[in-house]
Amino acid sequence: MSAGSGSDPHMLALLRAMRLRLAAPDAAAAGAADVEAALTGQGAELPAGSEPIHPELIVHPHWPGAARPELEAAATEEQDGTEPGDLRASLGAVPGGSRPAIPPATPPATPPATVTGPSGPSGPSGPPPSLSEPIIDGPALPALPALPALPARPGEPAVGVPDPLPDDPIVPGRPTPRPGAGLPLPGTFPPAPAVPVPPTPPAQPGTNQPGTNQPGTNQPGTNLPATGPGTPPASGAGLPAVPERRSAIPYPPGPGPWPAALPSASTQPVGGIPGTGGPRLVGPPWPGDPIAPLPGPGPVRPPVPGRPAPPVDGMDPADDAALVEVRRLITGSLSLAGGPQEVAARLRSALMQAQPDLFARLPGGPAAQIEQLAEGLTWLAHTIDQPPAVVAGFGRLGAALAECGVAPQQLQLAGAALAEAMRAGMAANGWRQDFDQAWRSTWQHAYEWIAHGMTAAEYHPVIWTAVVVAHELRREDLAVIRLRPYLPMPYVPGQYARIEVPELPGVWRPYSLAGAPRRDNVIELHVRAKTLTGVSGTLVHRTAVGDKVRISRAEGEMVLPASSRDLLMIAGDTGVAPLKALLTELAATGDPRAVVLFWGARTLAELYDIDEITAIAAAARRATVVPVISEGPAGPYASGLVTDAVAAYGEWSGHEVYLAGPPLMLAATSAALLQLGVDPDRIHHDRPE
Repeated sequence: MSAGSGSDPHMLALLRAMRLRLAAPDAAAAGAADVEAALTGQGAELPAGSEPIHPELIVHPHWPGAARPELEAAATEEQDGTEPGDLRASLGAVPGGSRPAIPPATPPATPPATVTGPSGPSGPSGPPPSLSEPIIDGPALPALPALPALPARPGEPAVGVPDPLPDDPIVPGRPTPRPGAGLPLPGTFPPAPAVPVPPTPPAQPGTNQPGTNQPGTNQPGTNLPATGPGTPPASGAGLPAVPERRSAIPYPPGPGPWPAALPSASTQPVGGIPGTGGPRLVGPPWPGDPIAPLPGPGPVRPPVPGRPAPPVDGMDPADDAALVEVRRLITGSLSLAGGPQEVAARLRSALMQAQPDLFARLPGGPAAQIEQLAEGLTWLAHTIDQPPAVVAGFGRLGAALAECGVAPQQLQLAGAALAEAMRAGMAANGWRQDFDQAWRSTWQHAYEWIAHGMTAAEYHPVIWTAVVVAHELRREDLAVIRLRPYLPMPYVPGQYARIEVPELPGVWRPYSLAGAPRRDNVIELHVRAKTLTGVSGTLVHRTAVGDKVRISRAEGEMVLPASSRDLLMIAGDTGVAPLKALLTELAATGDPRAVVLFWGARTLAELYDIDEITAIAAAARRATVVPVISEGPAGPYASGLVTDAVAAYGEWSGHEVYLAGPPLMLAATSAALLQLGVDPDRIHHDRPE
């Protein structure tokens, strides 16, 4: 190689030392010798007493150690060095034999002049050779593949050329950085560029590869090196191991650039923390136990023989004795006063005098109301010492009374009336003060719980529990069931309610209510089993007297109108149940309106309740029952379709019409009535479900 003009031996030695350090740390001694030769003259001997210059001091003049003017001069010349062409031209043979190729160092901050073409401008000695060529004489390894250059955005360096590292921060107590101190530490690699570069196959010798200057090419481009400081040397035989990567920003050994006054923190391992121990049985503590043992349970009161233990409700156990005493006083006084039935009769009589409208709002006649009062007094005497059951029972009573339209103010005199009913049934001087106090205090609490139940009825649906008092299987798949609710249940004849059986909790089915709410508190259901399972099958086939069911609030608008028009009733199958309730109401009140009931059935056997319905019609003032048989012999009754019988019977345009039966029957009958001139607003029936 020929030396170029303007070459600086000092710069040459400096760059050679850097490349040696990057490629092979074990070549540092050779680099130091080259530096010494460059500073003192090529091949010249070092003066006696002088020390070799370490390459680390050339790159970082401010490295801790003795200050050397020649190092500062070398760093200054490095900052103001010449172009790469002068460097390569000034190199000669390297003493000591051949050495492996060294990757190029980081290019200077100012990019060199690029070649624009064979005849374009160039440096003083022509186009600069590729930096991927070996710069030391001797056999060289093949060059690494070149990375394609990506176009750089404004204000950013080209991809593949590492950005110049910032200068060392100025730390108190350290020398001011010298020019060129921002160069990377030898043996380290700057971070890779953020933009990923796809791999490009190496160019073949003698071909032109755009964007690179490989050996044997002459293609204008960016003149980027094939490899750089950010790319480790390729692995292969004869190459030294890649140095361990260190921080990109070099700091000299010492306390570091951070302030000395930092919060103190210990790096010693934390000593063992004493454990608290797991759960253990209650008992005396053992030595060294940091947790005090839990107190043991108090004495348990054994349950009363023959009776279940009262539920835990947070009461003081000392109150149990008082409750037992109250129960003894109420039970004894009720027996001395003639029993629940006599006391209930006197109580109703006293309340009728104080509140005449109270019992008028309750369903059933006087006998039925007295029976419910007697059952209530018996229940109170047996459960007064079980507060949870008493509170729940009076709450349900309050909800039922609210459904009947009873106001809390109408019950304020009930306590005094109850005490008077008890006193009136005893012998002279039999009513004691402890009896009076027990009954009055009990009613005081009961009134509060009843009032609370009345308020709760506005936010929660009211459910009644009823007991089966009669079960008659009228047909193989049909039964007439009579229920008696424990609490007053108001309903109007013609309405329906939803029934739930214990076998199917949460399943409710609607059934019309046939009964006489003015006469008693018994509800009658006509149920045809549609399936063996379900609510209807359970009521027909698996329900007996004494079983309990639950009933929801009564619904429906098919009630007797307030007008004086005559009534036309048309029923199909079990749809006769609500019409039977309307007919019973007309008979009980002596209503003068005329009513005609058509009951359509397929056979004579399906007229399962004809005798009772005929008897009710006979008790009414102007009621007529017309059975219609559609299939088979009709006997003494009409035959054919019920709609034909209705049309042949008379003119119905001025009547109030009530329909009940299967959905298809309702639709066909409504259409026939419209053709007969009946006003649609006068046709009443419940919505099919």
